[in-house]
Amino acid sequence: MDAALDRYRVELTSYCYRMLGSAFDAEDAVQDTYVRAWRGYAKFEGRSSLRSWLYRIATNVCMDLLSAGSRRARPMDLTSPQHQASAVLNERPEVTWLEPVPDARVLPQTADPAEAALARESVRLAFVAALQHLPPRQRAVLILREVLAWKADEVAALLETTTASVNSALQRARATLSARPVRDSEAADPLDAEQVRLLERYLSAFEAYDITRLTALLHEDAVLSMPPYDLWLRGPEDIAAWHLNQGIGCKGSRLVPTTANGLPAFAQYRPRQDGRPGHVPWALQVLEVSGGRITGLNAFLDTDRWFPLFGLPEELP
Repeated sequence: MDAALDRYRVELTSYCYRMLGSAFDAEDAVQDTYVRAWRGYAKFEGRSSLRSWLYRIATNVCMDLLSAGSRRARPMDLTSPQHQASAVLNERPEVTWLEPVPDARVLPQTADPAEAALARESVRLAFVAALQHLPPRQRAVLILREVLAWKADEVAALLETTTASVNSALQRARATLSARPVRDSEAADPLDAEQVRLLERYLSAFEAYDITRLTALLHEDAVLSMPPYDLWLRGPEDIAAWHLNQGIGCKGSRLVPTTANGLPAFAQYRPRQDGRPGHVPWALQVLEVSGGRITGLNAFLDTDRWFPLFGLPEELP
């Protein structure tokens, strides 16, 4: 049983993350799944595979957590873009924000390139954010059918419903997502030569705080967001102005490369404000890249949560 649970931990965490939009909630859900599995193992009669049985338990756990009707959001889900001249950082403590997740927690090891690519695509920030607009049952059906490639009758058995009901839920889920197109973004692994050069240029420009060079790397519709604040900006002009005004405290920062949600990311450390040497955590930057340009700069500022989760240093000397 221990070996089986270890074997399925990453894929179950990935499933729960897509359902819940939170790395921490997903890990809690998997832990609860394993507790329930241990308690019910004596009654497991082997009429389905152990994997299917664990997914059934995990689905029920997620449904319980989602029953309150809350959903995780990005700033772009809540407000219109602001312009730098009038932009203010407005924190919304009542909002439950979509969270980033380390690749190692949700991307199972596989030798199949197509399977690996699909796994990365399905944990992208934009895709997981789109899933949050689906009711819990439709969310589960879409993930099981289109991400995990389960058959309709297998999903019906898991949800204890009919195949017709599963097909109907899938149709409705597809219709909802088609009304909210998911923006393209390229994966961090493996990086091609063009992506490597783009990220090297971004790191160099940001650490030099050369905003002209930095914004030259941005798509014309690039977006900057900074959860837990509901502010978001669109376009190189406003993003550049933000960095040179309200965001000027980022000058002198250092960046450490990492990955999150199958995307390239950087841990940002700002200079200490007390005059002592060294740099301290400021943001986890998750970049969305498409067509040789950066389309999204997602700066997650709650570093007390993110840096330990990603195994990042507490400070840079």
